[in-house]
Amino acid sequence: MAAMPIQTRRWRRIEYERLVDQGVFQPGEHVELVAGQLVVREPQGTSHMTAIRMAEDVLRRVFGAGWEVRTQAPVALDDESEPEPDIVVAPGHVRDYRYEHPSRPALLVEVADTSLAFDREHKASLYARARVPDYWIINLVERVLEVHREPVEAAGTPYGWAYRLVRSVDATHRLSPLAVPHATLLVADLLP
Repeated sequence: MAAMPIQTRRWRRIEYERLVDQGVFQPGEHVELVAGQLVVREPQGTSHMTAIRMAEDVLRRVFGAGWEVRTQAPVALDDESEPEPDIVVAPGHVRDYRYEHPSRPALLVEVADTSLAFDREHKASLYARARVPDYWIINLVERVLEVHREPVEAAGTPYGWAYRLVRSVDATHRLSPLAVPHATLLVADLLP
């Protein structure tokens, strides 16, 4: 008997949102849609959650009025992706997003320990494909901030895109988000 290839089904964002609205996922079940696939998110340790809260506080201060800073909330990247980055910074106010999730974020941030490889490879390619201009990884393993900028097409990457500029900065460095170049933050303020 010949082996049948395993078939998978790709999900569209609208289908995923219907599943969420119908309560298909259990409370506390962390699932996100990444390029048509349902991905189970890692459980969060104390340092992971601490880093999210620290970054949220810093980014609210740095971006100021006119910017919505959300933690672990969906972002509508395209028809097949609705990931839930640890932090989303989008223009506007909370009421601007009462009927739909942000789709043009200025900055996405992931906090990474066990998810570091996935965040570097898959999430970076996904966010570059959506042309997110500024993507940061708070790398808890190496205690640095990885800054990804300038999305470009790139063969051999999971979703055909990557960031041309990638650099790691340690706790002693100051950095400005692309969307608010006049404001700076100390990387140490992001690291628990």
